[in-house]
Amino acid sequence: MVLILSRTYFPDGTNGKLECEGKLICLTIELPWKNNETKVSCIPEGKYFIKKRYSKKFQWHLEVMDVKNRSLILFHPANNVLQELNGCIAPVTKFSGPGLGLKSRNAFNKLKNLVFKGLDLNEEVSIIIKSDFQLGMTKK
Repeated sequence: MVLILSRTYFPDGTNGKLECEGKLICLTIELPWKNNETKVSCIPEGKYFIKKRYSKKFQWHLEVMDVKNRSLILFHPANNVLQELNGCIAPVTKFSGPGLGLKSRNAFNKLKNLVFKGLDLNEEVSIIIKSDFQLGMTKK
Protein backbone atom coordinates (compact mmCIF):
# COMPACT_ATOMS: atom_id res chain seq x y z
CA MET A 1 0.00 0.00 0.00
CA VAL A 2 1.39 3.38 -1.01
CA LEU A 3 -0.05 6.60 0.37
CA ILE A 4 0.66 9.88 -1.41
CA LEU A 5 0.68 13.10 0.63
CA SER A 6 0.65 16.23 -1.58
CA ARG A 7 1.50 19.31 0.47
CA THR A 8 0.93 23.04 0.14
CA TYR A 9 3.18 25.17 2.36
CA PHE A 10 2.08 28.32 4.19
CA PRO A 11 3.92 30.44 6.79
CA ASP A 12 1.64 29.23 9.62
CA GLY A 13 1.17 25.59 8.61
CA THR A 14 1.24 22.97 5.91
CA ASN A 15 -1.96 21.63 4.38
CA GLY A 16 -2.05 18.36 2.50
CA LYS A 17 -4.15 15.89 0.59
CA LEU A 18 -3.64 12.19 1.42
CA GLU A 19 -4.53 9.66 -1.28
CA CYS A 20 -4.24 5.93 -1.89
CA GLU A 21 -4.50 4.57 -5.44
CA GLY A 22 -5.86 7.90 -6.66
CA LYS A 23 -8.64 8.03 -4.05
CA LEU A 24 -8.79 10.75 -1.41
CA ILE A 25 -8.53 9.33 2.11
CA CYS A 26 -8.46 12.63 4.01
CA LEU A 27 -6.81 16.01 4.25
CA THR A 28 -3.84 16.67 6.55
CA ILE A 29 -2.37 19.53 8.55
CA GLU A 30 1.23 19.86 9.72
CA LEU A 31 3.60 22.46 11.09
CA PRO A 32 5.18 24.85 8.56
CA TRP A 33 8.47 23.89 6.89
CA LYS A 34 11.36 25.08 9.08
CA ASN A 35 14.29 23.01 7.81
CA ASN A 36 13.22 19.85 9.68
CA GLU A 37 13.82 21.45 13.08
CA THR A 38 12.53 19.28 15.91
CA LYS A 39 9.10 20.23 17.28
CA VAL A 40 8.64 23.28 15.01
CA SER A 41 8.80 21.88 11.45
CA CYS A 42 7.02 19.34 9.32
CA ILE A 43 9.25 16.48 8.15
CA PRO A 44 11.14 16.51 4.83
CA GLU A 45 9.54 15.34 1.62
CA GLY A 46 10.45 11.78 0.68
CA LYS A 47 9.39 8.16 1.09
CA TYR A 48 8.83 6.62 4.52
CA PHE A 49 7.35 3.44 5.94
CA ILE A 50 4.45 3.40 8.39
CA LYS A 51 3.84 1.04 11.31
CA LYS A 52 1.28 0.62 14.08
CA ARG A 53 2.08 2.15 17.44
CA TYR A 54 0.34 2.24 20.80
CA SER A 55 0.66 4.85 23.56
CA LYS A 56 -1.46 5.77 26.55
CA LYS A 57 -1.97 9.27 25.15
CA PHE A 58 -3.12 8.36 21.62
CA GLN A 59 -4.06 4.65 22.00
CA TRP A 60 -3.53 2.89 18.64
CA HIS A 61 -2.14 5.22 15.98
CA LEU A 62 0.45 5.32 13.18
CA GLU A 63 4.17 6.12 13.23
CA VAL A 64 6.25 7.38 10.31
CA MET A 65 9.56 5.50 10.44
CA ASP A 66 13.17 6.53 9.83
CA VAL A 67 12.75 10.27 9.48
CA LYS A 68 16.23 11.80 9.36
CA ASN A 69 17.18 13.50 12.66
CA ARG A 70 13.65 13.02 14.03
CA SER A 71 11.74 10.45 16.07
CA LEU A 72 8.16 9.73 17.07
CA ILE A 73 6.59 11.33 13.99
CA LEU A 74 3.00 10.18 14.34
CA PHE A 75 -0.35 10.37 12.62
CA HIS A 76 -2.80 11.40 15.34
CA PRO A 77 -5.89 13.61 15.68
CA ALA A 78 -5.39 17.38 16.01
CA ASN A 79 -7.18 20.45 14.63
CA ASN A 80 -4.57 23.18 15.25
CA VAL A 81 -0.91 22.54 14.39
CA LEU A 82 0.61 25.34 16.45
CA GLN A 83 -1.24 24.22 19.60
CA GLU A 84 -1.31 20.43 19.18
CA LEU A 85 1.58 19.18 17.01
CA ASN A 86 5.33 18.78 17.52
CA GLY A 87 6.14 17.59 14.01
CA CYS A 88 3.42 14.98 13.60
CA ILE A 89 0.77 14.76 10.88
CA ALA A 90 -2.90 15.26 11.72
CA PRO A 91 -5.61 13.91 9.41
CA VAL A 92 -8.58 16.29 9.07
CA THR A 93 -11.91 16.21 7.26
CA LYS A 94 -11.86 19.85 6.16
CA PHE A 95 -9.43 22.78 6.27
CA SER A 96 -10.34 25.87 8.28
CA GLY A 97 -7.08 27.71 7.43
CA PRO A 98 -3.35 27.04 7.01
CA GLY A 99 -2.47 24.43 9.64
CA LEU A 100 -6.07 24.36 10.85
CA GLY A 101 -8.67 21.68 10.30
CA LEU A 102 -11.99 20.23 11.41
CA LYS A 103 -13.21 16.78 12.49
CA SER A 104 -9.73 15.33 12.86
CA ARG A 105 -10.83 12.25 14.81
CA ASN A 106 -13.19 11.17 11.98
CA ALA A 107 -10.43 11.53 9.38
CA PHE A 108 -7.90 9.80 11.63
CA ASN A 109 -10.18 6.79 12.17
CA LYS A 110 -10.75 6.46 8.41
CA LEU A 111 -6.98 6.52 7.77
CA LYS A 112 -6.18 4.19 10.68
CA ASN A 113 -8.75 1.60 9.58
CA LEU A 114 -7.40 1.58 6.03
CA VAL A 115 -3.73 1.29 7.06
CA PHE A 116 -4.33 -1.24 9.85
CA LYS A 117 -6.22 -3.44 7.38
CA GLY A 118 -3.17 -3.47 5.10
CA LEU A 119 -0.71 -4.04 7.94
CA ASP A 120 -2.86 -6.88 9.34
CA LEU A 121 -2.50 -8.58 5.93
CA ASN A 122 1.30 -8.17 6.24
CA GLU A 123 1.32 -5.52 3.52
CA GLU A 124 4.13 -2.99 3.56
CA VAL A 125 2.67 0.50 3.95
CA SER A 126 4.67 3.48 2.73
CA ILE A 127 4.00 7.17 2.31
CA ILE A 128 5.44 9.45 -0.33
CA ILE A 129 5.41 13.11 0.73
CA LYS A 130 5.73 15.72 -2.01
CA SER A 131 4.83 19.31 -2.90
CA ASP A 132 1.58 20.05 -4.66
CA PHE A 133 3.01 22.20 -7.44
CA GLN A 134 -0.44 22.64 -9.01
CA LEU A 135 -1.26 25.14 -6.27
CA GLY A 136 1.93 27.02 -7.03
CA MET A 137 3.24 27.50 -3.51
CA THR A 138 6.43 25.66 -2.63
CA LYS A 139 8.50 25.65 0.52
CA LYS A 140 11.23 28.25 0.81
